Amino acid sequence: MGAKRDYYEILGVGRDAADGDLKTAYRKQALKFHPDRNPGDKAAEENFKEAAEAYEVLRDPQKRQIYDQFGHEGLEGTGFSGFGGFDDIFSSFGSIFEDLFGFSGARRGGRSRAQRGSDLRYDLSLSFLDAVFGKETELDLEKMVACPTCEGRRCAPGTQPETCSQCQGTGQVSRTQGFFTVRTTCPVCRGSGQTIVDPCPECRGKGQIRERKKVSVKIPAGVDSGSRLRLSNEGEPGMLGGPPGDLYVFIRVEDHEFFERRDSDVIGTVPVSFVQATLGDEIKVPTLDGESTLKIPKGTQPGDVFRLRGLGIPSLRHRGRGDIIFQVNVQTPTSLNKKQESLLREFARIEEKKISKKIKNILKGDGAGAFR
Repeated sequence: MGAKRDYYEILGVGRDAADGDLKTAYRKQALKFHPDRNPGDKAAEENFKEAAEAYEVLRDPQKRQIYDQFGHEGLEGTGFSGFGGFDDIFSSFGSIFEDLFGFSGARRGGRSRAQRGSDLRYDLSLSFLDAVFGKETELDLEKMVACPTCEGRRCAPGTQPETCSQCQGTGQVSRTQGFFTVRTTCPVCRGSGQTIVDPCPECRGKGQIRERKKVSVKIPAGVDSGSRLRLSNEGEPGMLGGPPGDLYVFIRVEDHEFFERRDSDVIGTVPVSFVQATLGDEIKVPTLDGESTLKIPKGTQPGDVFRLRGLGIPSLRHRGRGDIIFQVNVQTPTSLNKKQESLLREFARIEEKKISKKIKNILKGDGAGAFR
């Protein structure tokens, strides 16, 4: 299988295209390559599927951001791998056509009555260190589940649903619109193909009830605010035998009291005395793994940075960890006793002679222009 084409190229738009431009471009492609308009044309079918996949990614802000940064490979982590065929496009993603053309699909052979369950969202707050090293936790959420009384069949125990007389059990009614055979949801049975004469008393004919459930999730090391985890089949249950939806966990990472994150690196500021900065020293510093030693060389200046390699945040997409970067904040003493003050004054007299000599040399040389 060859490499996938660029999504922007497929739709014929620039990388800065707005939502409206994407929608217009996709509608044009879908109308041009629709299988009902190009019967038996395999190339048109492939173009139709390509355009649908491109639009599905680029209309989603998060998928689009991932694609812009990492290309097709980046989308693998989102659980989206394209459309397997027309059933995926017309059934699982029928909302695209409803949005663009005002009907829920235009596909010969009808639409399956089985309906995929809705996706769910859960916002999870993590501590800084839990996000760094990952953890396994339980989510307590409220969701719809199949009714235990009717087992999702919607009718009272001992009774059976009846075939809808309006659509004859297909769940859809048809009409012709130009090149398309437009099938819309049956208004009587709402797409189920069945009518319930004696509904289940517990779920009132819905086939589902709401209850609280605990879901276990493993948070990978290195997640950051905005990361999204997909738990397959943990969303709302499907209807009439359809598959359940997915649960998407959106991560928000709390700030750390000392470190600031920058991609896979963390940055911290360490205070040192002017004596330590001048003479050098070894100091204890915090890291994500505990205490470590940082060597401060002689003559360290305010703002100098030092790096502890491999002690930062694990990368989600690559092996290894980032670094810890320490920025030095040289502390000036604010309270001196007489002996300390005397020693510093002597130090200042010695330094003044050195500095004065340097200035005289500058004034004698080409550097004198800097003072004009």
